[in-house]
Amino acid sequence: MKPIRVGVVGVGYLGKFHAEKYARLENVELVGVVDIVADRAEAVANLLGTESFTDYRDLIGKVDAVSVVVPTPVHFPVSRDFLENSVDTLVEKPITETLEEADALIRVADSHGSIIQVGHLERFNPAVIALSKVVDEPLFIESHRLSAFKDRGTEVDVVLDLMIHDIDIILKFVDSDLESMHAAGVPVMSSRVDIANARLIFNNGCVANVTASRISIKNMRKIRFFQKGTYVSVDYANHDITIIRKDGPGTDLPVPGMSMERSTFEKADSLETEIRSFVESVRTRQSPLVSAHDGRNALSVALDIIEQIEASSRTLAESRST
Repeated sequence: MKPIRVGVVGVGYLGKFHAEKYARLENVELVGVVDIVADRAEAVANLLGTESFTDYRDLIGKVDAVSVVVPTPVHFPVSRDFLENSVDTLVEKPITETLEEADALIRVADSHGSIIQVGHLERFNPAVIALSKVVDEPLFIESHRLSAFKDRGTEVDVVLDLMIHDIDIILKFVDSDLESMHAAGVPVMSSRVDIANARLIFNNGCVANVTASRISIKNMRKIRFFQKGTYVSVDYANHDITIIRKDGPGTDLPVPGMSMERSTFEKADSLETEIRSFVESVRTRQSPLVSAHDGRNALSVALDIIEQIEASSRTLAESRST
């Protein structure tokens, strides 16, 4: 079988991991890695036995597929250049900065027969995969994604940095359009919003309460689903899922009339699973698990949340100045 030739653009903290995963895959050839910091690109290339470049365009014509792991503001131009040259692209989340850019990428990919997969890593968490067998008609969803502050990722606010993961999961399980929302957020440690909360109300009546913070003293990645007769709690970090069902009289855990089932999945490498899934899509030409349209939909909701937060901040500032 002819190996799939791949490259990685951006080999900082996350991009280096992308390169390492590709280098270990069977029937995959890591042709090269790219970074505007030449020493960083060279160090990763030497570690993995490949070539280093400082201009991503040097990969065009040499690769079949690429991971784009650069800062969000340049997701669009870098991804577009590869897609225009029929190079399948795994672009880290969010897909782009704007919906116009996302739509343009989709058009380019369609016109050149190229694949776009968006790096919503949580989709490949084994606990989330197991949810598909349990969650069908959620009525209420509550998620918390909290992390300690890091300088990395602060070129965007916490909605695009962290919350968008949960937005994507929620949209996957709620088969309905968004009716309305109420969002609030504030900058604390950076010039961007560092903590945010959004209440999303869908046309089918489902309500999702979503909180994201990058100024927590502890890390937390949890989501809970409530549906008729069933409560499901997921701990993303520990790959743990707890299901409580209303089974009727006769059971006594955790309370009379209910039963509880808890499963802890073997620690899995979600990034490797994501990259394997992308390579399989490249090989078979099948639609990726997280498509460009999925990425666009999550971005659309995230941008609406950001717009509402910014509007509220302007209103508050104006009231204080009068």
